[in-house]
Amino acid sequence: MRSYIIRRLLLMIPTVFFVTVIIFTTLRLIPGSVVDLMVDNYSAGIGSVTASARLVIIHQLGMDVPIYEQYARWLGQIFHGNLGTAIWSQTPVINAIATRWPITFELGVLGIIMAELIALPIGIYSALRQNTWGDLVGRSFAILCIAVPSFWLATLVIVYPSIWWGYMPSMMLIKFTADPLGNLKMFIVPAIVLGMGMSGVTMRMTRTMMLEVMRQDYIRTAWAKGLKERIVVIRHALKNALIPIVTIAGQQLSVLVGGTVIIESIFGLPGMGQLIINSLNTRDYVTFEACLLLYSIVLVVINLIVDLVYSYLDPRIHYN
Repeated sequence: MRSYIIRRLLLMIPTVFFVTVIIFTTLRLIPGSVVDLMVDNYSAGIGSVTASARLVIIHQLGMDVPIYEQYARWLGQIFHGNLGTAIWSQTPVINAIATRWPITFELGVLGIIMAELIALPIGIYSALRQNTWGDLVGRSFAILCIAVPSFWLATLVIVYPSIWWGYMPSMMLIKFTADPLGNLKMFIVPAIVLGMGMSGVTMRMTRTMMLEVMRQDYIRTAWAKGLKERIVVIRHALKNALIPIVTIAGQQLSVLVGGTVIIESIFGLPGMGQLIINSLNTRDYVTFEACLLLYSIVLVVINLIVDLVYSYLDPRIHYN
């Protein structure tokens, strides 16, 4: 196991390297330039900007050298633990990430928890009560969760309760250290919206795998021994059915990256999502590249963790 983990960590190096190449090159293909935005901004305040002043801006941003040299400089900063300086605010990008990352992390963790709390009980119940009304309702609810976009549901959650009951989720950030209960109340609604969007696929997979596992010989043996339904389902069936579900959860974490961007924007949460959108709109390449690089590293690590969880769930799986 140790040698496998070391090999996977070593393989992360070329993976992250190719990710940096893709991030750096594709961002340069986006229409528009931060230089044009800065020139327009300065022109609005002081009048027209001369060609020489434009060249000064380009030199200050380090964009007067070939793109491969710009990439080499950026990569060198990363190797030294420096994610760069934001173009507009001229503050270290790591400071903005350190402030906003906990918000996105909390929203993502709560969203995953809500998704599993919704999906697992309904999926298990549908499998145990196959072809009953409860199963029909559970499957219909799963399809509904898959079909309804999270951004549309989030909009409804904000608009209609405010019209009907005068209630609106808090848009002011409440830190967990200052008020844990208030912080949870603030995050619970967007977490449920985010979790519902992910729970549909997990629900259907849980039902399918539980139906398959419940037909195995060792489950029949457990029933024959006179074990209670709760013990048979949780101790014998569910653990073996969780492997594909863990795979889906790992895949959903990558989708969660884009999902938090939308949900954070709708609910006004100052997390990484807002930072990414603002940096993209202002063409702040340094901040945008740092955020995407951080997300890429997190996803690579999550894939490794998912593989290790397999061996825990199924002792037959060994990594050498």
